Amino acid sequence: LRQVSDLSDFSRGHWLRELLCRGEEPRHVQSSPDGQHLLLLQKSRPPTLPRVVAFQRHSIAGADLERSWQPPQPALVGLLFLQSPVVLGSWVLAVVWEHGRTEVWHFVVAVGWQLLQTLELCQGARARVISVCSQGASLVWCEERPPLGAHSDMSKCAFRFCVCARALEVGEQGVRLGTVRIVLHNSPEYQVLASPQHIFLVPAAAGFATTSKFLLIWHPEKAEFTITAPSAGFIHSKVLHSSSESDFRKLLLGSVGLLSCFAPLDIHTSTVSNSGGLLLVSTKGSVSIVEPDGTQRHIFDLEGGPLAQESPVQLKTFGSILACVLAGVLYLVDQNTGRLVEKEVLSMKEVHFLESQGEEDSIQLLSQTGIYSFSFSKPEDSSRPEPCLVEMVFEEACRYYQRRSLSSSKLTVEKLKKGGTFQAPVVLAAILQHSLYQKQKPAQGLQDTYAKLLSTMSLELQSYVSLELLKACVVCAPESEVESYCKELVEQEVSRILQSDMDKDNLAYLNSVFASFPKAAWKATRSCLQLQQNGDGLLVARATPEVWKKVLCQPQLEEVGQNGMAPLFELICASFLRFKPKWLPSFVELTQQYVSSSWSYSSKEGPEGRVPLYKRALGVLARKNKHGETDDEMELELLLCSKRPKAVLQALHLLIRLKQWQRVVEVAEKFSKLSPLLNKEIFITLLAEFAQHRELDPYLDRLWPLCPAELSASDILTVVLQHLPHSQEDPVPFSSEGNQLTVGLLKPLLQRVVQRPNVQDEMYSDALQSTTYPPPTPPREH
Repeated sequence: LRQVSDLSDFSRGHWLRELLCRGEEPRHVQSSPDGQHLLLLQKSRPPTLPRVVAFQRHSIAGADLERSWQPPQPALVGLLFLQSPVVLGSWVLAVVWEHGRTEVWHFVVAVGWQLLQTLELCQGARARVISVCSQGASLVWCEERPPLGAHSDMSKCAFRFCVCARALEVGEQGVRLGTVRIVLHNSPEYQVLASPQHIFLVPAAAGFATTSKFLLIWHPEKAEFTITAPSAGFIHSKVLHSSSESDFRKLLLGSVGLLSCFAPLDIHTSTVSNSGGLLLVSTKGSVSIVEPDGTQRHIFDLEGGPLAQESPVQLKTFGSILACVLAGVLYLVDQNTGRLVEKEVLSMKEVHFLESQGEEDSIQLLSQTGIYSFSFSKPEDSSRPEPCLVEMVFEEACRYYQRRSLSSSKLTVEKLKKGGTFQAPVVLAAILQHSLYQKQKPAQGLQDTYAKLLSTMSLELQSYVSLELLKACVVCAPESEVESYCKELVEQEVSRILQSDMDKDNLAYLNSVFASFPKAAWKATRSCLQLQQNGDGLLVARATPEVWKKVLCQPQLEEVGQNGMAPLFELICASFLRFKPKWLPSFVELTQQYVSSSWSYSSKEGPEGRVPLYKRALGVLARKNKHGETDDEMELELLLCSKRPKAVLQALHLLIRLKQWQRVVEVAEKFSKLSPLLNKEIFITLLAEFAQHRELDPYLDRLWPLCPAELSASDILTVVLQHLPHSQEDPVPFSSEGNQLTVGLLKPLLQRVVQRPNVQDEMYSDALQSTTYPPPTPPREH
């Protein structure tokens, strides 16, 4: 932490030092886009008298900006720097008050600050601006529109706020406001925060419990709203095609029931990162980021326990580093990994972040004595092993042992290092440190036990190093070679995950791999399962039982979550549908063969215990965006390959609906041999169809032999009479249409059934063939 300049670099530096040293924190500190101007919104003793003062770095003669307001003036809502679309690199300052009046200021070198124009932002005289932000050359704000009646019930007017947007164009002729665009009306109170492409709507702290359970994200280019309850994993997007759909209650229609069961959001501080995400600090000190697509990711936990509402937390991102200041302590955290890079206790009581122009590896802080820079770049000649690698080993070990521990206390890295209970991660860290850095600088010799373990792990370590080198090649390779590198990388990653535990993190990672590199993931799956066709054209796989179990496992619903994460079996089925749909039924049949040999039919531990595999494959087919004839054929194949009675009957009904009578008879002939009960169901189904129309008449010679032995002539006639079509006209002896069922059509079947030997006749055949039949008449008694 070094001082780069004192306050004398600014115009009226002694005055700036006096303001910062008065013992009262400025309400707002902001620097201009070029870093040459510093704006302070000063807190004054009477809270109704705020004052804005601008300080210029490397003072040039010119007028300074200093504005204060007397009690009639409404409160100040925002100080916004807007880019001028006319002049490249030019910017203006917009000062927005609560009643919508906006002053537009411009700084001219050697002249100073000039007031360009005063504008009225809101259209209604009674509107009150709650919060405002800027995106490019546009202003977005949330305004309150009070009810017309003076004594209106405020509970009935809870949704009296409106989110609006308006372009502010600065040209040579002056400043011009565009038309007001209603983004959302009849809404609760929101704080609007702008990223380069999105607007985050954060519910106010004093909002209603029902509306403070979710966030809204507005995408101006798509005219789309995203509703997200990040902690619950709920995400829903809706495109607003017209202004009539921008009503808040219509937006939530269809999601109210699900949102009502969520807990209210826990937000202490919120700001936007330079990557476009929304940074949130909870009252428990947890720092997380909400991405523009609505997903949430935890980053870091601040020390100190629960945060009081009056305890300010300052957040700012510098490249991939997140800087947090809480109670005089500066935390530097890597946003990507959540790792604490540095923690410094500051001697200054109050500090404020400034824009670091062109320096992403340093942080600039404004204090009472000057501007300080904090550099977090590591020296290039450092020969120490990277601590991140060792920390990753320990953190992975903590997760591994915690899943298998019977203790309810959470295992931490510090406990793992100091306790000495688990030696495996300590050994692994030593081996990694020795093997990965021995080429650059010879390390000290390992212990004998470690060296023996290193010899057994050498192949795994070589694979790990080659994988890291391959990742580096992907980053540095030209565009023409990236695809070939990605194929190899995806194959190694899929193979690695299939050899490890299929937990929630690995499954989420596999989902992202299949979504980002679908073709490479498909080829990697074929390679890992060793899928190929044999000489007879049948699909075969030579995967190990461990790999099959990971492919077929079906996680619990709470493990999968609601963010669209699919199990591995569904991912592979989706790849089959996309790249090799003809193989999908054969693959499902292969998996069923493995299941039948590994688990009992009704075992709840197996993958078929909850949802059968063919139904899971049908679920993937149903989720396709378009449905055509090929999908009907695929559904038939999946149903038939399962060989389950219900699935076979479902396929038979589907073929009947499609009127494919040739295939109907073929399926009946094939699957009637599986079981007598299925044979009876199939025959009764086809007999009912035969009674209704004449489409099956050409196939009667193949249909009648399927008649089960237990069906009698009366049973057949009962089925036929139950399914005869109801005529709209009076019955006549001879129909002109020629599609009526006649006795002649049924005669061959009835003759076949009557001539067939009866079961009871066979039971008593021995008695009937006796020589003493009929028995002699008993003697009569008088």
